[in-house]
Amino acid sequence: MRASGLPLETEIRVLLCDDQELVRAGFRLILDLEDGIEVVGEAADVAACLREVARTKPDVVLLDIRMPNVDGVEATRRLVAAGSSARVLVLTTFDLDENVCDSMRAGASGLLLKDVPREQLVFAVRAIAHGDALLSTTVTPEAGREIHLLTSSRPCAQQIGSLSEREREVFGLLALGPSNAEIAATLFLSDSTLKTHVSNVLAKLGLRDRIQAIVLAYESGYITPGREVGGHEDPA
Repeated sequence: MRASGLPLETEIRVLLCDDQELVRAGFRLILDLEDGIEVVGEAADVAACLREVARTKPDVVLLDIRMPNVDGVEATRRLVAAGSSARVLVLTTFDLDENVCDSMRAGASGLLLKDVPREQLVFAVRAIAHGDALLSTTVTPEAGREIHLLTSSRPCAQQIGSLSEREREVFGLLALGPSNAEIAATLFLSDSTLKTHVSNVLAKLGLRDRIQAIVLAYESGYITPGREVGGHEDPA
């Protein structure tokens, strides 16, 4: 449904991919009532999802992590490999399980629990469409511990070492989950300068978005549960 007076290019096109018809119907009911959001298709399995992405060219794909036959992780990999510009918002009933971490590595831009309030669903779709990344929970030490335990360890020190001192500051703050505006205020930078630093960090580290930055930071030990950025103990 397009809001009156809004040009077509401002409309967010959403594809719903979930094997439960009632779940899709509920999400469609919520999103179709929002100005500037249009549900352009539905799919009950990954094969149909890939076809619908090619047909409808959505901006955001709401993708159930536990789809029949081929799961949401593999679906995300296939979407990225196909060069789709659609951003994937993973839907799960379990916060931060192994498949969720794998989907973030595969290129998903966000994680959302299926039972979130409607306003959080709408916020998530808009945030993902505008290039942000989103976790359904704040990255607390407890959440970070789960990410750290579920992700495979790999040597990343050289990769992170390629960043400038300012870029390492930005990377560390990105991994803690604040918005760009909050990071800019913390580092006393303009919004445009901060965006440039974020783009450079993601490019140098070969990351698609902030979600992958969070995973990399915990995988590499750059941030560890109960510790500050860089592995220093929190002050007592």
